[in-house]
Formats: sequence, structure tokens, C-alpha cells
Amino acid sequence: MAHYLVIVESPAKVKTIKKFLGSSYTVAASQGHVRDLPKSQLGIDIEHDYEPKYITIRGKGEILASLRKEVKKSDRVYLATDPDREGEAISWHLAAALKLDEKKMRRITFNEITKNAVKASLKAPRDIDMNLVDAQQARRVLDRMVGYMISPILWTKVKRGLSAGRVQSVALRLVADREDEINAFIPEEYWTLDAVLKVKGERRPLTAKFYGTENKKITIHTKEELDQILKAVENAEFKITDIKKSERIRRAPLPFTTSTLQQEASKALNFGTQKTMRIAQQLYEGVDIKGNGTVGVITYLRTDSTRISEEADASAREYIGSVYGKEYVAEGGASKNTGKKIQDAHEAIRPTDITRTPAALKESLTRDQFRLYQLIWKRFVASRMQPARYETISVKIGADQYCFTVSTAKVAFDGFRCVYTEADEEKEESNVLVGNLSPDSVLTREEFDPKQHYTQPPAHYTEATLVKTLEEQGIGRPSTYAPTIAIILGRRYVTKEGKNLYLTEIGEVVNNMMKQSFPSIVDVNFTANMEGLLDMVEEGKVEWKEVIRNFYPDLEEAVKKAEKELETVKIEDEVTDVICEECGRNMVIKYGPHGKFLACPGFPECRNTKPYLEKIGVPCPVCGKDVVIRKTKKGRKYYGCENNPECEFMSWQKPSKEKCPECGGYMVEKGNRLVCANKECGYVTALKRDSKEE
Repeated sequence: MAHYLVIVESPAKVKTIKKFLGSSYTVAASQGHVRDLPKSQLGIDIEHDYEPKYITIRGKGEILASLRKEVKKSDRVYLATDPDREGEAISWHLAAALKLDEKKMRRITFNEITKNAVKASLKAPRDIDMNLVDAQQARRVLDRMVGYMISPILWTKVKRGLSAGRVQSVALRLVADREDEINAFIPEEYWTLDAVLKVKGERRPLTAKFYGTENKKITIHTKEELDQILKAVENAEFKITDIKKSERIRRAPLPFTTSTLQQEASKALNFGTQKTMRIAQQLYEGVDIKGNGTVGVITYLRTDSTRISEEADASAREYIGSVYGKEYVAEGGASKNTGKKIQDAHEAIRPTDITRTPAALKESLTRDQFRLYQLIWKRFVASRMQPARYETISVKIGADQYCFTVSTAKVAFDGFRCVYTEADEEKEESNVLVGNLSPDSVLTREEFDPKQHYTQPPAHYTEATLVKTLEEQGIGRPSTYAPTIAIILGRRYVTKEGKNLYLTEIGEVVNNMMKQSFPSIVDVNFTANMEGLLDMVEEGKVEWKEVIRNFYPDLEEAVKKAEKELETVKIEDEVTDVICEECGRNMVIKYGPHGKFLACPGFPECRNTKPYLEKIGVPCPVCGKDVVIRKTKKGRKYYGCENNPECEFMSWQKPSKEKCPECGGYMVEKGNRLVCANKECGYVTALKRDSKEE
């Protein structure tokens, strides 16, 4: 009787797939990659057309030995690694490492780990797709070149094991550029004005917002402008000038891609990108469901497609019709294509069986698995439902030459919203009273409610918004978003406080060096074009070595130039006047994982270290002692008094020696301007940089 071997990537899948196949099948796991470039060297033969030198990964010898035994016993070997570039490459490496006979070996893929999908894949085996493999090889070689050629330069320059990366350095730059925007931002004052009106015959008052004139919106910038408007409307008659009724629709969301799942899980569940991917992987590979054994409950998690298979679409519509009613089923196919290259024509992320409701699985899942599954299930069901419809009423109220507005929206048909609402969805205004207004309603002003506001700087990146930006700019692919963010956090280039990402001192040093010496590597467009080329390799339109041949000479030239130029600015141990209390030597400034610190030059005999408080040459505005650069526990930089905790002065922006000529308060640097720290004062002047400064 014939015997077959199915090789998958992870041991978790072995358990799930084993129960779908008969006794003539053995299922084994490669546990990820089995071959890779060596860690100890570049591993690319530059002289011989950039040929990669692959070796068996340390620790994988035993796995390969046991797989070889199984191969010998088998009449056919099915390589069933993940259905993407990385999975295709793992299959190719397995074929090479196990010396598989081409006649005996077939490649199969499935988008979900269900009995039907696995059985169907065995009926449609194929050859290994070398275009996919080559796209992965090109990415691996490019990443290795950038990492292994630039990192040692950073290391000699900053004196610790830093690293550069083709995608991570661009992600770091995005965070750094946003920080610069925030630091340079100067808030501008504006005012809002509400009129609280009594409607004759109604008990509750009505609050109308100032709009401008009948035809033009006006922003109130200053107290003077506000007073002028108040003077004009103080004794004015408030009359309804227009009532407009209309209908608005909110379309159902598309099912999740990797990127949108990471964004929504961050907003709705407060999951980091790594956590979202880890839990989604568990749901995809299989969970133990009471009465059913191990089952994969969602489809493949690395995809940038919103396409849904015809079968899944039909079963979703049938389910919605029977549970919610025919009127809730969306018309026609609701899927949308972005026109972008879709990774391997995958489907979107969806439940493998729509009748497996979150409530039915609750007992079988951990709390986090349940919350993520519920999010995926609800989003998928919503994507196949009718839009929500609202009846809106907008009312314009005239006062002198000015106009105030009030509006409300009432749900006419909840559509998909009976199942799903997005985390950051704005609350609908429900001003019940508006529905009772008519052109004849008599209004009396009770009071005005003016409020002062200031414009806000751009928001710091969160993991969700960084993923969104990486995707919009075409940097990286679904599989790379989470690892990229994990690297810049792990290297402490970026720190996370609450949900926000902040640049650390060491991140600032690395980013500035990359911008100075390797501008193309950290250029957003260059990196996005490179992704485009990798897609063309995958489509068979470009030969993968061609991408490397065009890339390497420019990188080599930039590295040689950087080696020469950066030698002249190599950071030496800066000697300070701080005396080591243990041995009497003058302590020196060194760089560590958290930035600068003081160390005794007598290492290893004397191991004394202490925090380094860098003075900025500005007296503390509160007590007059020196202002120093400090860091939060997570590594975010701020300015504080050296006399802390006795003096509690702190500022996120760098304080200046100059006093504000208007109010006498202290000033801070914002980009190329000096701004009074007192918001109420708002004095701004150009920043004159000292010629000695860098």
C-alpha cells in the first residue's frame, strides 16, 4: 500500500492535519526554515554573480535526519508549507536539504486548515513556484547586504551592537520625522461659540454651534474676533432659516487583511502587532474544540487581499439571511480590489466556518483568542451585509448676519451595524429635539457658551498607525509589519508609552547617521520601489539577480564613503571632570543600550558606572541650577533640573536661556523657532542658533 509524507511548518498544524488524512499519510513539521545564510559572514558570493551560500541552520540537523527517514519510507512527498513567498522558499530549501527526487515530490497549499481545504489541495498538487522562491531569495539577500554591511559601521561609530535594516531603518525614520513635526509644532488659538436656545413649547434647551455667515464657514481665531461676533448677536433675533432632511448611508467594512486586522486589534483590543499575529497564528493552525478535536478556525493570516471565495460568500449570505433576515443580506459581490498586487491571490482573513459563532467557541478558546476570533467573525459577517442608513436633519439658525447650526442623525436601518461597529467610529449626534423644529419655531437665547481651544500637533505614531503608514507607502509586506516594529522596539530605538511610540536618544543617533551616510536606504520611495521590484520578480517579469546587480554597487560605494567619512567623527570616550569615587580616575562617557552613561576607564579592574546627566548650559527656570537631559524609564528623552527630586521642573522641549519679552516666562525651542512655554502668552520668535552649535 502506498505511503505518503506531508511536510508542514509547525508542529501545531501536524496535530490538526493528521486527523483529516488516513493511516497511509504521515504528517511531519520542519519547524520553520531549515537552511539560511550563515550568521558568521555575509554569505553571498559577490564574485560569482551574488550566489547565496546556504547552510543548514544550527539545531535543524536532527529534524532533517528524521525527515530523511520518513522520505525513504514514502512513495510521495507533499510539501505543505505556508501559501506565500516564505512558505514557497521553505519548500524549496526542504527539497534541496532532503535531496528530494522531483518525480516523487509535489507542492500543495491551502488557505485554511480544514478537512475540505486539505483534501482539495491533495487533488491539485503542483511544482514549486520558482518565481515565488526567487522573490524571497531577493528579499533575503537585500536584507542581508544592508544588515551586514551597514551595521558594523554603526557599531564602530556609536560603539555598541547597533543594527540597520532595509525596512526597519525606514520605519525608524518615519517615527523620527513625526517626532520632528511634533517638536516643531506651534499651537494656534481658536474659539468655538455655542448658543443655548429655548424652544417655545419644549422643556429642554437646544444647543446650536456657531457656523459663520449663511454661505461661508468662519473660524474664530482670537478673543477680539469672538467679542465682535458676540456684540453683533447679543440682541439679535434667533430664527430658523433652513431645515434640510436627507438620508446618509454608511457602507459595510471590507473583511480583514493583515494590516487592517493589526490596526483594528490595536484600537479595539489594545493588542500589539506581534500579539495579534501570534494569536491569529494559533487560530489558523488549530484549536481544540469540544466535540470536534483540533480545527483551524480562521483562514491564512498573511494577506493583503479582500477577496472572498464564492463558497464562503454564499454560506455567509445564507447564514445572514436565516439569522438576521433577508433584508440584511448585501446585494451582489461586495468585495473590492485595490488594484495593488495581491499576495498570491489569497483570500481575506475570515472564519473557516461562519456557523461557528464566537459564542459557540467561547469555552474552547482562551480569552485573547476569543476576543480576536470574535473581531474577525463579526467583521466578516458585517462585510456581507447591507449598509446602515440614517435619516439626518440639519437646521440653520440665523442671528444678525451670522449663522448657527444644529443637526441630528437617526438610524433608519441598522444594516451591518447590528453585528459590528469599528473601534474609532464617531458617536452619532442624537439631538431628539431637532426633529420637532419647524420654520415657525420660536427661539429665545438663554446664554452663550464660548470656549478657547488650541490646535493640536500631529499625533505620535502608535503600532496601528505605523502599520497603516507602512502599508500606504508600500513599505514591507503583510508578513513584515509586526517583526519590523518588534525590531525597532527591541533595539530600543523606539519606546512605547501607553499606545504611543517615541524616539529614544539612541534611535535619534542611528537615524541621523543613516540619513547622513545612507540616504537611499532610509528613503521611503526607494524602499517602496524595491518592494515593487520584488513583486515583479514574483510575477516572473524581472530576474531576481538583476535586482541585486543593480543594488549592490551603489550600496558598496556608500559603505566605502561612510567608512572614510565616519572615521573622522568617530566617537571617542569623552573624559569628564567627574571623579570615580572608587579609584580616583576621571570618568568617561560611554554609550549603552539606554544611551549615554559614565564609566570608569579603569575597566575591568574598576567597574564603577553611574548615570550621565548631560548639561545643556541653561539654568533651571524654577530654581536656577543646571537643566540636564534625562530619560523616562522607557528611554524617552526630556529636560529636567539636576536638583530633582527637590526641584520638579521638566519640559519635553529644550528650554532656552532667553526669557520671553512679553511675560518674562521661559522659552522653548520648537523647530527653528523659540516659543513662550506659557500657552496663554503665545509669543513666538525666530531661533538664532549659536555658530558653535552643530
